[in-house]
Amino acid sequence: MTLRNERVRKTLMKEIADILQKDIRDKRISGVVSILDVEVSHDNSFAKVYYSVFGDDEQKEKTKEAIEQHTPQIRYEIGKRVRLRLTPELRFIYDDSIERGTRVTELINKISRGEI
Repeated sequence: MTLRNERVRKTLMKEIADILQKDIRDKRISGVVSILDVEVSHDNSFAKVYYSVFGDDEQKEKTKEAIEQHTPQIRYEIGKRVRLRLTPELRFIYDDSIERGTRVTELINKISRGEI
């Protein structure tokens, strides 16, 4: 990954998080949404945005629907905020790695305490 791509990646992470927090007014986004990572193609035309939601399954599903519905608006805002020749097409991907890590840690703690 080039230095430029890394800067674009970090900028997109920051701006998308800011847009979701401040600009998207949708009651379906009720849990805490975290942008975990952004993978940018070599020509910056496409970006995969990995996110997680802290909440129950219903909140996660509603948040996913809201994010998918607002993706064009998020891309438009990115185009206004970030100076790129081409605003990348965004694809949001739910990432549950934090939840899985938490479950593994809980299981290890239970085993070490002799509960399992």
